Amino acid sequence: MKLSFKNIQFMKQAMMRKVIYSLIPIIIASIYFFGWRVLALLAVTSFFGSLTEWVFVRRTTKKITEAVWVTSVLFTLTLPPSTPYWIAIIGIIFGVLFGKMVFGGFGKNPFNPALVGRAFIYVNFPKFLTVEWTQPVDGVLGGFTKYLGTPIDAVTQSTPMLIYRASGETFEWSKIVLGNIAGSIGETSAILILLAAIYLIYTKTASKETMFSVVGGFLLMSGVLYALGFEQIPNPIYGLFTGGILFGAVFMATDPISSPKTKEGRIIYGILIGIITVIIRGFALFAGGIMFAILIGNTFAPIIDEAVKEIKKSKKAKKEKLEKEVSHG
Repeated sequence: MKLSFKNIQFMKQAMMRKVIYSLIPIIIASIYFFGWRVLALLAVTSFFGSLTEWVFVRRTTKKITEAVWVTSVLFTLTLPPSTPYWIAIIGIIFGVLFGKMVFGGFGKNPFNPALVGRAFIYVNFPKFLTVEWTQPVDGVLGGFTKYLGTPIDAVTQSTPMLIYRASGETFEWSKIVLGNIAGSIGETSAILILLAAIYLIYTKTASKETMFSVVGGFLLMSGVLYALGFEQIPNPIYGLFTGGILFGAVFMATDPISSPKTKEGRIIYGILIGIITVIIRGFALFAGGIMFAILIGNTFAPIIDEAVKEIKKSKKAKKEKLEKEVSHG
């Protein structure tokens, strides 16, 4: 089969571009924390993600969506900085192919493609995503002077959630808020994620109902279990600022295609994700949990929407019946 790259076009999607804009400060900070390998990894995944989509659209629209760039960037930001290129390539190809294109392409995917790809490599190559962490680069220029930070001992040093699960120790709040801690590329800086959330809500790019309900469900479940004395559950606020929950709530759960379309549905969906995240974090093998929680939420999104519509329909019918009885009475 001969592949021709002539006449490649890109589908302009203003909403997707705004998501990219919101991610730029996080990308720059990630390079500062971990080194230029972050940018190289982003370039590789973006190329192979776009190539995978192009293979499917080359005979029809010939247009690559800007959404695939968002998928590629989000996928990369959920990886540890030292993730081997070949694993990242496998992940993004699997995510775009089986999370999106096999269902018909953009607008038809039931699951978040970036998380489909990450879940695949997480299950098949767990070592590289659970113990291969990188120490943030020190100095005024940080990672702008290095290709990659120094690998760390996963036994004595690790991400905040892994250390808490192992010993109950917590990190300094200043490091957690700023992001100069070991972890996935784009999930460490709470302040930059919160600023991105404000921008996405202000520009009406992402659902505030989903964001707030994910956080609300998480805090509610964490608060109950923490109050009941479960040692594996940290202080709810500390848990919120660690382990990728904020990144997941702002960028992943809000995917407009794989989340509910009704306002009430998005609230139920978000609460469900928040609760499941806490349960997985505290009682399963996985320290994070938000990835699997969102994929589970994606599964229930259509059902939630249908339930909301049926309830509204039933209430409307009852109201009309009551009004008719009153008018005849």
